Amino acid sequence: MLATGGFRDPPVEAARAFRAAMTALARPGRIERLAGAQPPAPLSTAAGVLLLTLVDADTPLHLAGETDTTAVRDWLAFHTAAPLVGPGEAAFALGRWEALQPLDTYASGLPEYPDRSATLIIEIDRLAAEGAELEGPGIATRAALSLPDRAAFRANHARFPLGLDFFFTCGDRLAALPRSTRVL
Repeated sequence: MLATGGFRDPPVEAARAFRAAMTALARPGRIERLAGAQPPAPLSTAAGVLLLTLVDADTPLHLAGETDTTAVRDWLAFHTAAPLVGPGEAAFALGRWEALQPLDTYASGLPEYPDRSATLIIEIDRLAAEGAELEGPGIATRAALSLPDRAAFRANHARFPLGLDFFFTCGDRLAALPRSTRVL
């Protein structure tokens, strides 16, 4: 069971997924599709593919709330060997919005090293290019994205260049919100 659900052709599928993730970060509000993994419940396909692509034995990962199951832990141990840590030590954190709170428990970078911050992968029930309006790098005029809490993302952007970066996953879909994006 553990050996199943990963990439069939890891170099090719990981490269495609990495490109989709980077495109989503470069174009906030754009929704990408991910395929190639079948993670255990409750993880979405997109969250599983993203984890297989971005975490490894040197990447501390925090599982929050319902994502912290034996099946998920075992699957990640087999496929990524990522060390599971508390929120303050995490390079990546995965969970539903409520389970990932409070956001100030995650590393938001240092003035000398703003890149030493966490990236949160938020599993959501609905992902659509509507709702909160977005402005900033990678957005020609404006974009929109269904966000769970606009005020939290506004506060995160106000800390730029410090702050958190976010991926949103739903089914096989992925979107991103880097800290440089302004939420209107």
